[in-house]
Amino acid sequence: MNLNIFAYGIFITIVVYIIIIVGQICYRNGNVYVLSLIPGHEDLCVRINKILLVGYYLINIGYAAMTLISWQTIVSVPQLIEMIATKTATIICILSVLHYTNIFVLTNYVKKLI
Repeated sequence: MNLNIFAYGIFITIVVYIIIIVGQICYRNGNVYVLSLIPGHEDLCVRINKILLVGYYLINIGYAAMTLISWQTIVSVPQLIEMIATKTATIICILSVLHYTNIFVLTNYVKKLI
């Protein structure tokens, strides 16, 4: 029995939930962070933060959907659990790398402007 469609539904649900929760946390805290980098321009900082959030959603949800192409045929429940765990862990690692890269780039770019 091919369990791929079932696995895709579980995976996309988990990953989109994680991406949205992390995105909202970064958005709330990002306003303060971006404002500290560009003081006195609150409206600009809010707009930058919204653009960062949209870009974050597009990149991560798009990448998660694209990874479905590379999945093997899943024929058992243990294989289904292993595949979902592995692919979810990969997405979480990518999210953390993107987050820290984003902070690094923003910090260094703004320091060069000042």
